[in-house]
Amino acid sequence: MLKQQLNFKLSQKLSPQQIQLMKLIQLPTQAFEQRISQELEENPALEGGKDEKDNLENDEFDNDEFDDYDDGNEVIETDINVDDYLSDDETPSYKLSANNYSADDEEKETPFASGTSFNQYLLQQLNTYRLDDEAFEIAQFLIGSVDESGYIRRDIEDIVDDLAFTQNIYTSKERIEKVLGIVQELDPAGVGARNLRECLLIQLKRKGDEPSVHLATKIIETTFDQFTKKHYKKLISKFDITEDELREAIHEIEGLNPKPGGAYSGNTRIIEHIVPDFAIKIIDGELDLTLNGRNAPELHVSRDYSDMLKGYKESKEKSKSQKDAVMFIKQKLDAAKWFIDAIKQRQQTLYVTMNAIMHYQEEYFLSGDERKLKPMILKDIADKIDMDVSTVSRVANSKYVDTPYGTKLIKDFFSESMKNDQGEDVSTKEIKKILEMTIAEENKRKPLTDDKLAKILKEKGYPIARRTIAKYREQLDLPVARLRKEI
Repeated sequence: MLKQQLNFKLSQKLSPQQIQLMKLIQLPTQAFEQRISQELEENPALEGGKDEKDNLENDEFDNDEFDDYDDGNEVIETDINVDDYLSDDETPSYKLSANNYSADDEEKETPFASGTSFNQYLLQQLNTYRLDDEAFEIAQFLIGSVDESGYIRRDIEDIVDDLAFTQNIYTSKERIEKVLGIVQELDPAGVGARNLRECLLIQLKRKGDEPSVHLATKIIETTFDQFTKKHYKKLISKFDITEDELREAIHEIEGLNPKPGGAYSGNTRIIEHIVPDFAIKIIDGELDLTLNGRNAPELHVSRDYSDMLKGYKESKEKSKSQKDAVMFIKQKLDAAKWFIDAIKQRQQTLYVTMNAIMHYQEEYFLSGDERKLKPMILKDIADKIDMDVSTVSRVANSKYVDTPYGTKLIKDFFSESMKNDQGEDVSTKEIKKILEMTIAEENKRKPLTDDKLAKILKEKGYPIARRTIAKYREQLDLPVARLRKEI
């Protein structure tokens, strides 16, 4: 049986503008500038620079006459995951096409990087060798198997099978190893090695016949495992040498390149350029915070579009094309005004959040001593500025601040807390800094074990377990005591 009934439901709604604002907040300075450039290109009602005439925000034009047009700004139910929505493409489909020319008329070009690749560089050297046809094809196949580090990490048996199936070359393991010896003569030294030990030996054989090189070669050939584990006393006893002789041999080995392919100048290396979003200076003993001026561009709404809308409004006859034009202009004007307001709100959010962080960590910013960093989590700042934790997270994760002590990622100022022997909350970063300093000051001939480090930190007032010491040491990228040993 059908029946009607009324239900009341309380639900939170997010408008597209709110979601777009969250996207703007999480953008660092360089990405934010690109976003502004994109918006200026796509919205003709938005213009950069100062507006010589009065600001459009002070104008009032009647929208009632156009209320029957749908501007597409519906509210969105938050049953969806907002963070997932934020990763979607924010550009509407209508902005990605134009109807004033045919798609077939567009000439598309794919950019490419010029230069010689690492494998091409090796093949050019191979062409200088006199090899029979089969050996040359095997050498080409081996060069094609060289990875970006310069190694061939495949078994010889697998290469024999691949040559038979793909190149129709039936050969033996011995033949492959003989050709591999030719490939290993190519530059840079060490290329074509199958493991680190072989890579180091190839380089040592090119260094001459000095006593230290000869000893280094013997160490790598016969006692590689003991050397990597830094069992120096066993090496001294086995080869009947002095500490000075062992030190010279180790110096020769440390000068070798464990990744010969990485030294090739043709390799592409990504260099990240960081633009600080904030700057903190100390003026007369007080902290001064400034927001990067590139986060505050001068934008205004186009006066021409405003006048055009008024002209359509005053027109007595309104055809369908005029109504479509009114809808288009109104949408562009609304989008431009919203974008300007969103930028202002972004500036305020960034400044307020960073200002709260600066004052919370005032002792650190005045001294630069990481031991002065207080325990701080996102909720601490969110409560101070009365904003959501997710907003603080978006500011902290991708923004940098220029301080008197270098450019820092804001996220690095956040840390959990632990209690010292006096029951006070201290930052885990403070403990890590003390641990790092303790290891740096240790006697490298007798490095401190994790147990001894735990005892030392306990004496300094930080009672933490050995497993916690191991965890912090790994986070600091510091090896175990045995691998920190020097002679």
